[in-house]
Amino acid sequence: MKTALVVEDGLTDRELMTKYLTAAGVTVVSAKSVEEAQTKLSQQQPDIIFLDVILPGKSGFEFCRELKGSDTTKKIPVVICSTKGTDVDRTWGTMLGADEYLPKPVAADDIKQVVRRLA
Repeated sequence: MKTALVVEDGLTDRELMTKYLTAAGVTVVSAKSVEEAQTKLSQQQPDIIFLDVILPGKSGFEFCRELKGSDTTKKIPVVICSTKGTDVDRTWGTMLGADEYLPKPVAADDIKQVVRRLA
């Protein structure tokens, strides 16, 4: 079974993404901050990471750059999920290494398609 790490500080968005991923047959591990995500990554490598941009402390953009710059995590697909959905935001996310960029609110079908394609 595939595992996804969802890094999202908003309870509603985190629960919704967990529901969609679970329905797609994915085990979900969640974190509310980059620091918590780093701890979870040191314990278990997921098959895919769903990452919010606006997080307490370090931003999702910064964390994406770190993930893609590290030998231990650079091959894990990163999907940025954000209310920041402009073309500039998408381009910035791609430049930092994101494999996909989904605007919020995220749809269940989009989650399933991304998991099928990337995980």
